[in-house]
Amino acid sequence: MVQGTTSDAGKSTLVAGLCRVLRRRGVSVTPFKPQNMALNSAVTADGGEIGRAQALQAQAAGVPPHTDMNPVLLKPSSDSGAQIIIHGKARTDMDARAYHRYKPRAMAAVLESYRRLQSQYDCVVVEGAGSPAEINLREGDIANMGFAEAVDCPVVLVADIDRGGVFAHFLGTLQCLSASEQARIRGFVINRFRGDPGLLLPGLEWLEKKTGKPVFGALPYLHGLHLDAEDAIQPQQGEKAAGERLRVIAPVFPRISNHTDFDVLRAHPQVEFSFIGPGMRIPHADLIVLPGSKSVQSDLAWLVREGWAPEIRRHLRYGGKLIGLCGGMQMLGTRLHDPRGLEGAPGSQPGLGLLDCQTTLGPDKQLRQVRGRLVASGARVSGYEIHMGVSTGTALARPAIQLDDGRPDGALSEDGQVFATYLHGLFDEPQACTTLLAWAGLAQPAAVDYAALREASIDRLADALTGHLQIERMLAAMR
Repeated sequence: MVQGTTSDAGKSTLVAGLCRVLRRRGVSVTPFKPQNMALNSAVTADGGEIGRAQALQAQAAGVPPHTDMNPVLLKPSSDSGAQIIIHGKARTDMDARAYHRYKPRAMAAVLESYRRLQSQYDCVVVEGAGSPAEINLREGDIANMGFAEAVDCPVVLVADIDRGGVFAHFLGTLQCLSASEQARIRGFVINRFRGDPGLLLPGLEWLEKKTGKPVFGALPYLHGLHLDAEDAIQPQQGEKAAGERLRVIAPVFPRISNHTDFDVLRAHPQVEFSFIGPGMRIPHADLIVLPGSKSVQSDLAWLVREGWAPEIRRHLRYGGKLIGLCGGMQMLGTRLHDPRGLEGAPGSQPGLGLLDCQTTLGPDKQLRQVRGRLVASGARVSGYEIHMGVSTGTALARPAIQLDDGRPDGALSEDGQVFATYLHGLFDEPQACTTLLAWAGLAQPAAVDYAALREASIDRLADALTGHLQIERMLAAMR
């Protein structure tokens, strides 16, 4: 099991790298995360929903993603509440106190999935959540040491040296653990190291002497990796060569979901992509994309408060293009109905009114992997649906996508400026991406195979693990 001293310490990355290292050695390996809290999710082949990071780790392991790899997924809908997804299916919504009481049932689901994976694979590489040192979350813990203790699992602890204070992070975490939990930690990995490794050596020797535990090595800061983020938005965009640029912007909703939809655009050499957060000036752009949302009505209210509505209309008036993805598509319609109060008080509210359609939220979540073609060009698209709303209206008579299962999807406005779809992964297929970029105004868009970039990044990560960590020593300690 890989646990971290903080969130975003590198747990997901280390697990993905270990899965690829083991796969290269002919080991049958699978990732596993008992409990995940994230708004970036993926749809599995068995029709369920798991954290996006686990889907990436499954790719690194060379196995299809399955709901057992992330049996408990929490999707925050407010600062104190979340949708509870068990074995890939949404069960209920709870606040933090109610979920605390629910944890024994969640733990049963975790152990059920873990035992199934354990019976199918030679090795299970487990990812913790946040930090095991959160004292207020220790009782009933199912995500970190509570799970490790329950299944007698050895642990490696990873910390991010780029944040500073890495030795304090390691020592402080150990001090917050019980004696049996401290003994369970077999050693340490330092992540995102920059500089001369020789200058780090005295600190490593001090840490080993102080704790009696080995440091398995320091991973360098690997720039330019194309790996799906578990949740946090990474604002950095790599340097790009000079030339024509298509300017693309997307608002960062408070409950933005599946922002990995934009990873292809962020990697594209001819796209200047920007996330626009609260209080930021809304710049001129060629294309505006409204992303998915876990709480469509409140995020739409935020969008209006931030001044996006008049800016979007001005953008369209001057010939700009607009895409709405999933929740973003629902915002483009005339009204949003929530008769059951699934996202707050029951009722309706106006949408942006840019498409003649309306959406009614319901309790049944649509979860499916899909393939199809862009209606306008015939370009292939592939991705997945994750949504609870059903949209109706005359705008849908002009679908944007024709799915292979026979269903039409989304809408294309009569003037051809507004494109709406429920499909996540819209830009993933190279032909679809180039077609949409050309529609948005890019004269000669290059084709970017993001799947190949992701695969190359996983291999590069595995190479870094074998080159900078004492892999044999770490694997021996983990057995």
